[in-house]
Amino acid sequence: MYQDEIVEEIHRIREEYSRSFNHDLKAIFADLQKQQAESGREVVTLSRKPGLTTRWSGRARDIGGEAKDISRRST
Repeated sequence: MYQDEIVEEIHRIREEYSRSFNHDLKAIFADLQKQQAESGREVVTLSRKPGLTTRWSGRARDIGGEAKDISRRST
């Protein structure tokens, strides 16, 4: 079976990083949040905005609201 050297290196680095926190997910998460805050980079959210049309239904839905049929447009 073919083994990709890059993938193997990523797995090794990930294992070392996890081991450095004794495989404690809360500690790993806290460290990643700290690194993010210290990076100075802008953090964006990719979540959907309320009221956008869903791809398949053609219906718009606001968070906490009812879906509205927008397939009939008034002219």
